[in-house]
Formats: sequence, structure tokens, C-alpha cells
Amino acid sequence: MADEAEQADEPGRGRTALVLGGGGITGIAWELGILAGVAEAGVDLSDADVVVGTSAGSVVGAQVTNDVPLADLYAAQLAPPDAELGGRLSRIAALKLAPPYLLPGSGRDKLARVGRVAHAAHRPGSVDREGVIRSRLPVHGWPDRDLRITAVDAESGEFTVFTADSDVDLVSAVAASCAVPTVWPPVEIGGRTYMDGGMRSTANVDVVGDADRVVVLAPLPRSFSRRTSIRAQLEKVGPREWSVVTPDADALAAFGRNLLDPAKRKVAAEAGLRQSRDLVDELRHVWGV
Repeated sequence: MADEAEQADEPGRGRTALVLGGGGITGIAWELGILAGVAEAGVDLSDADVVVGTSAGSVVGAQVTNDVPLADLYAAQLAPPDAELGGRLSRIAALKLAPPYLLPGSGRDKLARVGRVAHAAHRPGSVDREGVIRSRLPVHGWPDRDLRITAVDAESGEFTVFTADSDVDLVSAVAASCAVPTVWPPVEIGGRTYMDGGMRSTANVDVVGDADRVVVLAPLPRSFSRRTSIRAQLEKVGPREWSVVTPDADALAAFGRNLLDPAKRKVAAEAGLRQSRDLVDELRHVWGV
């Protein structure tokens, strides 16, 4: 990977940001397929000055910022998912998440209500999610990179961004970001409990701050409100160049109905790799390479 200072100082390129959105086990695989494919064609998005990871994207972000070759990360998605713990977000469970957003109140009030649903569904620590996340990450320490992992305080509804300066274990931060309410229990960190960062926004693009070039990989592009939509957050950031990559029809078919099904990991990764071939020219322009 190129030196970060050299990237930032490269004339005309400006500050780059890679935003990795949520999307379950299939989202992880698809994102790694996209990243591996465009990197092979000469567009290495993992060299971003800032990497933001939400839910599934936090797993990918922690992987690609720790100097593990993208080709190796992609190859791992093709292996049998024997150690992967699957889950299912049923229609009934998903419906339980709707009322907290529909009732009046601030965004934080709505998220606090979602947190109460999460606590009612699972006692914190009732499933060894950190063990699962640890098995997904080839490196367990924070990288010497600007990696930002999103989560939501399940009690207060406060949006939280974990970084290397947060004095929080990387595995715990990623586990918190992936704690989908009603599917997995909230994760306890420092006496507080945290849930999936995707409850605030499926991508949390605005976490990048000021950026000149932004690429968003969004397995789940829809938002809970216009204010937290990818488009609105991009307008807030105001990058010079940007691209939002969403699954094509082939990828959506590969995902199936359950994004948390480990059996779909391989086909989702392969779908991402195929889709990447159609993205190279656009992303080369956006990335300024």
C-alpha cells in the first residue's frame, strides 16, 4: 500500500475516503469481491486516507486497513464457511424495529427505543459475538490507519464512532457495530452497551468529514430517513468526486433473502468480483488514478 502522507500530498488528488456499508455476511463477501476486483485492475480503494465501516463494513474495514492482501481476503470468502455463525433477521423481528422509528421524537430518541427492543430480545453477552468477530479478523489490533467504526449506544441512542484513540479493543468495536437488534445481543464496552451502527444509517457517509474523493460500497442503500440517506450525507460532505456502488441484479440474486446466511458467502463474493469489472473506469476517475 502507498504511504498515506504521499497519497494526501499527491497533486490534484486530495483526501480520499472509502465508506463500507452494512449488509450482513453476504455484504462482507460482496464488498471484498468489489475491492479485490478493482484493485486487480489498478484501482486500490483500500489505500484511502479514511476508511469508515458500519456493521458488515466494519469487518471489511478492519481487514483491509491491516495490510492483508485483498486477493487473500477475497480467497477466504470462497472457502467453506465452517466457522461462520449465521443468523436470520426474520420478517417478524424486522417489524419490531419499525415502531421505534415511526413514533415521534429526535433521531436519538428513536435509536434509544430501538436499543430497548435490542435489550428485550437478548441479554448483553448471551452470545459470544466477539469470538465470531475475532475469527473473521486476521489481525486483532487497530491499524496504523484512520479507521472509523460506527455503533449506537443502545441505552442513550447516541451515535458513536470508535477509532484507534477510543481506548476500545478493535474486536469489541467491530462486534458492537455488527450487533443487529433482535438478531444479536448488544455488546458491552466500558460499562455501556452498543448495537449496530447501521441503525443510524446503513453507511454513515458523513463520518468521513471533509473529503475530496469518496467511494461508498452500499449493500443496503436504503435509509430510515432522508436525513440519514447516503445522498443527503454526501451532500453534507460535499466531495469533489464520488461514487455509490450498490449490488447489481446478479449480486442481489446471489444474496438471497437472508443476508446472514453463511452458505451464500461464496456466491456473493463471486458476484462482487464480476460486478467490479463494470466499475473500473468510473472508480479510476473518482479515485484520481
